[in-house]
Amino acid sequence: MEPSAIVEGLRHLVGTDVVVDDREVMSSFEIDWTGRFQGRASCVVRPASLDHVAKIVAWCRDGVVPLVAQGGNTGLVGGSVPDSSARSVVLSTHGLDRIRDVDLVAGQVTVEAGVTLAQLDTALVGSGWEFGVDLGARDTATLGGMAATNAGGLRVLRHGTMRANVVGVEAVWGTGAQVSHLDGLVKDNTGYDLAGLLCGSEGTLGVITALRLRLVPRWPDRCALWVACHSWEDALALATRARLEIDGLDGLEAVDAAALALVQSELGLPPLFAPIPEVALLVVWAGWGDPPESLGLLVADHDHVVAQDGPAWRAFWAYRERVTEAVARKGIPKKFDVTLPLRRLAEFIHRVSDALSQHRLVLFGHLGDGNLHVNLPAAGDDDVALDDAILRLVADCGGSISAEHGIGRHKAPWLHLNRSDAERETFRILKAALDPAGVMNPGVLFAE
Repeated sequence: MEPSAIVEGLRHLVGTDVVVDDREVMSSFEIDWTGRFQGRASCVVRPASLDHVAKIVAWCRDGVVPLVAQGGNTGLVGGSVPDSSARSVVLSTHGLDRIRDVDLVAGQVTVEAGVTLAQLDTALVGSGWEFGVDLGARDTATLGGMAATNAGGLRVLRHGTMRANVVGVEAVWGTGAQVSHLDGLVKDNTGYDLAGLLCGSEGTLGVITALRLRLVPRWPDRCALWVACHSWEDALALATRARLEIDGLDGLEAVDAAALALVQSELGLPPLFAPIPEVALLVVWAGWGDPPESLGLLVADHDHVVAQDGPAWRAFWAYRERVTEAVARKGIPKKFDVTLPLRRLAEFIHRVSDALSQHRLVLFGHLGDGNLHVNLPAAGDDDVALDDAILRLVADCGGSISAEHGIGRHKAPWLHLNRSDAERETFRILKAALDPAGVMNPGVLFAE
């Protein structure tokens, strides 16, 4: 089917106001946040109802037209942009933007897939509840996209990934069939966990249209400490003590010297330490009243700076949350979002630093769960050999080649490093059952 026929067919199906084929408007949907992955779509559709989504999916199934679901487009692996064929339809969830229900008794909320993390947080202010998953991209990341990639972010240590916080789902499978299970019952052993299956599926099985989410108490008091560490081993030892000794630990983040120097120079942030330490560890506490004495004892023999609730506390987070922005200012980067066993994290860092000694390397991540972001600012053209070396090193250290952004298009050729033949065959069986025409985000997760 030619692109023009796709546009006309969808306009006839769901109306001209839902279908966009203006190239200038479409351009932002065809390139990812990093600028490294881009394609060309036939059109962008912006449905505002489950019925529209179901009609679009069924039409694409019948016409064997590729369909790419896209939320905030904040991913890093090309998982939410079309290929270069100009035949794909990008289904933007931004029109699915309602918060349907806030259940203050259960501590749950039902949101449509296009609601952003920041919109949900604003809606919950004053309720005593908040959502436990938090990301630096909270202003643009949508909850549907976060579920589709099983995002984790800054508070996994305390609250888990998206999969642990989704208690119900509404979706349209690639078959065109609708499923809705939004009761949110915590104990519901009535068969397969379809919400869990869709979390991390990257749009390859269907389109998430709504979610039932678990909420957590909004702690009124907070404290954050940046701690100067002389090595990654030192930072990991402190992080382990923090997990054992601090009641109310809400986050453990780390940036290396290169990341801290870059965020200060590129964004004009005032220096945290002089001189810049090898690693800076951010220890975050949240709870009631004053922070526990164990927090002070943890850092007694390390240089550190402290901030509590208010502008100073939020300013502290900039040194971690804005590293990605600082890296992007140097040009199109190479980015690897990986997980290592905590006991081997320092080993991996030393080995990857040696392997990339000719490259500028910027490291930061979540020290509570082993999620490390490996960045090569302004790395230039794609270098498959470099990708292969880094991802094989991750696997050799017992890690996962993807921590929270998914496999996407970028890492599909290396899925075998973490998943056995039997597991990948099971993936294919599931996809064939739920997306028999193979139209849901082709090229993502499965290498073509």
